[in-house]
Amino acid sequence: MTRSFLFTLLLIAAVAATVTAGTIDGKVSSGKSVVYVDTIQGKTFPAPSQQPVMDQKGLMFNPHIMVVQVGTTVEFLNSDSVQHNVFWPSISGNKKLTHNLGTWPKGEKKAFKFDNPGVVSLLCNVHPEMAGYIIVSPTPYFAETDASGNYKIENVPDGKYNVVAWHEGMKQQSKSVDVAGTGKADFTLSK
Repeated sequence: MTRSFLFTLLLIAAVAATVTAGTIDGKVSSGKSVVYVDTIQGKTFPAPSQQPVMDQKGLMFNPHIMVVQVGTTVEFLNSDSVQHNVFWPSISGNKKLTHNLGTWPKGEKKAFKFDNPGVVSLLCNVHPEMAGYIIVSPTPYFAETDASGNYKIENVPDGKYNVVAWHEGMKQQSKSVDVAGTGKADFTLSK
């Protein structure tokens, strides 16, 4: 075999091994929602190094809804001049995953690493009117919709996936989506 023939074979093999990345887009009828690719059998993803901040300001969780990948450490900041307590009674209904970060004053942070996927309903023992959500996606493929409900999840490898849509106060919904460059999933959520 000649060198140029071997080089050509190696080039063809390299191109064939390259995974094509696509996009999943669509619309969720309920407006501001979270959409993510559910667990991919046999696939794990490295934990993100970025630590997003869930603030408590004006007696509200800010942002009201945050979406993160499994393995993300979230920092909880108290920017109010009163003490706050952060706890969640479950993650997606699993009461074994309850947690209470305790109470702390203005300017202090507490961190928590979310190792379980699901919906985390944030509450404050000191201020029962406070509520917020962290959606923990099992994959790095997720998006928040715009105010009209439109979303786009980019860099998804071609394949077949289960895509989940979540909206506060609605039943979450999932759909199977084939991605071959692009995939589309529209959702109509209801109570």
